[in-house]
Amino acid sequence: MKSLLIVILNLIAFVIMPAVAQAQQSILQDPVAFEKEHFTKSCDGQVSFGDRFSTVQDINNDKLNDIVINEGEITCKGEKGPYCTDEGCPYNFYVQVAEGGYILVATAQIYGYDFIQRFGNMVLVMKMHPHFCDRKDGEDACEITVRVRGVKFVTISKK
Repeated sequence: MKSLLIVILNLIAFVIMPAVAQAQQSILQDPVAFEKEHFTKSCDGQVSFGDRFSTVQDINNDKLNDIVINEGEITCKGEKGPYCTDEGCPYNFYVQVAEGGYILVATAQIYGYDFIQRFGNMVLVMKMHPHFCDRKDGEDACEITVRVRGVKFVTISKK
């Protein structure tokens, strides 16, 4: 009986999970408008967006403009950065695809990031909570350097 239940659950997961994965990889024509609409609804229309809410830059070195959304620049019902914690604020990274539109490739809870050139490629140096580098609270922020290859984040180093 137990094995029959496991088989049924696996079958359901096999059918449902591709649909979920497909939804996560939906191509958006305008991620900024999509994000603003989402937060306008979740904040009952009482929302404003700071100047650094969205940044347009090529994060994966393919010469196409990508978009980074900083949820710390949202003021919802009078509260600035309502989704921020002591671990930072959520950032959403959208990569533009050659077919047109954008795909969400990563969401990270970070304090901020620098976009610098290393070894001939532009990389993100994300400042994160110390526990991401296996350190304790109160120590220096963790710096994780990643290169975005296509639509994947590849960690180069942790410091």
